[in-house]
Amino acid sequence: MRDARIAFGERLVARDLTLEFPAGRTTCLLGRSGVGKTSLLRWLAGLLPDAPRAQPVAYMAQSDLLLPWLSVLDNVLLGYRLRGDRVALAAAEARARILLAEVGLADRLDDRPAQLSGGMRQRAALARTLCEDRPVVLMDEPFAHLDAVTRLELQDLAARLLAGRTAVLVTHDPLEALRVGHQIRVLSGSPFIAGPAIEPVGVVPRDPADPALLGLHARLVAELRGLAP
Repeated sequence: MRDARIAFGERLVARDLTLEFPAGRTTCLLGRSGVGKTSLLRWLAGLLPDAPRAQPVAYMAQSDLLLPWLSVLDNVLLGYRLRGDRVALAAAEARARILLAEVGLADRLDDRPAQLSGGMRQRAALARTLCEDRPVVLMDEPFAHLDAVTRLELQDLAARLLAGRTAVLVTHDPLEALRVGHQIRVLSGSPFIAGPAIEPVGVVPRDPADPALLGLHARLVAELRGLAP
């Protein structure tokens, strides 16, 4: 995106914004609550009035958005059923079963969302997002409401399943960005500006106990607090 202007209602979120998202890698957009991270993601998805027409993307929201009356498998396949794409549906079902096995839900295909824990629901939502098999994956703080251990597990899983895909993940958690991001951009101010690209070394998902991450973590926190030089 180049020289973009993003507005949400009467509020100007960003102006003259230029960002690059490397193909086949995960870019994390890190910022405090209310800075405009979700508005940027919705702009990238083509969901805001002034946004350009977006290429096909898969979008994972903060909530799992599973329909309570559908089974786990049918929730994952919902997009194909709504589009009436019968030809693609058969291949998608095979892919959905593989993905649900990879996220640990192979034995819960016929369950309804109410029968699942919060972590399981997010696993199903991740499988649904990736089952769409789009060239770009957009993720809006999908693990923010999970407990710490489940959040780490889902970060590990997402990093593995997103390998080779172009992904943009919005988060307010510096550690999450350091664990799964090949590139991190800190958003700050109003209208916000994007800080320079930070590219941590190492293979994702990175170990949260890695001492090499501590210095970067302190830098990210300082940038979020507006204290960075």
